Amino acid sequence: MQAWSLEFLPLLIVLSSLLPGLLIFTLKEQQVALRTSLNLLGVVLKLVLVYVMWQGVKAGDNYEFRLAFLPGADLILHADALSLLFVVLSSVLWLATTIYAIGYLENSPLRSRFFGYFSLCVSATVGLALAGNLVSFLLFYELLTLATFPLVVHRGTPQSLAAGRRYLAYTLSGGLLLMLGVSLLHLLAGSPDFTPGGYVLPLLATEGALLKVAFALLIAGLGVKAALFPLHGWLPQAMVAPAPVSALLHAVAVVKAGAFGIVRVVYDVFGVEVVSSLDLAWPLLFLAAFTILFGSWCALAQQDIKKRLAYSTISQVSYITLGVALLGPLAAVGALVHLVHQGVMKITLFFCAGNYAETLGIHKIRELNGVGRRMPLTSVAFTLGALGMIGIPPAAGFISKWYLGLGAAEVAQPWLILVFVLSGLLNACYFLPVVYRIWFGVQYSAWPAPQRFSQRLETHWMLLVPPVFTMLLILLMGLFASTELSPLSWSELIVEREFSFDD
Repeated sequence: MQAWSLEFLPLLIVLSSLLPGLLIFTLKEQQVALRTSLNLLGVVLKLVLVYVMWQGVKAGDNYEFRLAFLPGADLILHADALSLLFVVLSSVLWLATTIYAIGYLENSPLRSRFFGYFSLCVSATVGLALAGNLVSFLLFYELLTLATFPLVVHRGTPQSLAAGRRYLAYTLSGGLLLMLGVSLLHLLAGSPDFTPGGYVLPLLATEGALLKVAFALLIAGLGVKAALFPLHGWLPQAMVAPAPVSALLHAVAVVKAGAFGIVRVVYDVFGVEVVSSLDLAWPLLFLAAFTILFGSWCALAQQDIKKRLAYSTISQVSYITLGVALLGPLAAVGALVHLVHQGVMKITLFFCAGNYAETLGIHKIRELNGVGRRMPLTSVAFTLGALGMIGIPPAAGFISKWYLGLGAAEVAQPWLILVFVLSGLLNACYFLPVVYRIWFGVQYSAWPAPQRFSQRLETHWMLLVPPVFTMLLILLMGLFASTELSPLSWSELIVEREFSFDD
């Protein structure tokens, strides 16, 4: 491949959503066709560029864009197997969410503002995934906060404005902690590129105490977006946002940015040897295990559909952190593949929740009685997403939780099997009654008149296609997990190429 493409392809992938987003800001509300065309053009262009990069990374090509930014710290966009996992997830789910959002916001006000920030959010997410060092990561991490805030408060209601203030308070505080950690580490070790196995090992003998402080600051800053207890309080409140925003926050952008950052810090900044030598994994492991059970327990008490899904996210994303903290290869595979599987399953559930709300005005779990007969495709998608979250085969969730269980056994932490079992039981307790209501409940009598009516389909086709598409992905990723193109196989490749483990 030509040298210019190896250098500029990462930048072009970021710009493929950034430039259409900036143009969308300038459009009038009535320019619907042009706005839709720019949205879809950005999506298609990004997918094509990501495919080219995926083929190159698989073949061993080195894609890197580097720009002088700060003294001793360049702005770097670099493609490796780990970054590409997140980039592919973001790009594919952006396609689904864009189609969904176009249908969801049909005839709504302020669509140009919404889709402008929507595109900026995806640009920041992809930039964060491709960041080649901590300084670059921090820049896109903060841009993500600023891009998502207008989406959270989009409706402009008192509830959404209050949720937005809470969101900013949490995420900006987390960003400050992250910046302090990055600054401290820069003073100690500079800002070299992310390195498999980490780059702070030479400081272990002389700067152990300061490395512990830097690690704590970095994990605390990332833990806000990853919704680790007790830094999770912003997430349930942010559910007042429109359904496409909720889907974006939970499956693609914010919580995954935090979890992805934890992966980078543990494996490509500190490395397994340093984390193990300084006993940094244990606090992270126990915190993740507690958050898994805490989120599941809180979900049981929620009667609002989106809030139940929000607490489920708090629990499920912590599986990624727990797998990373185990410091073993099988657990790392489970954590990485769960980053993808959880994203696809959770976005399916939020699409379905949005369909129920927009079509029948359903917001509470008690209102779901019998809705499967009225909206069968949406309800099949919700059911499969829920079963995947519980970890029932052949859905994709079973694969990641199986590898996490094997990883716990591999590093002689069998007590975590009990955590997985308890969490699975709690997942079943808050999902299976919902599924039962959907299919076997006595039809709820207070559904309002349909807001999205179609004589042939159960709802607007742009609301129906995305959850059906992601539902199929849930099945395919579970049934064909052993194939070369599966997220599981790519996660195994990442562990082989990127991570350094002690035998």
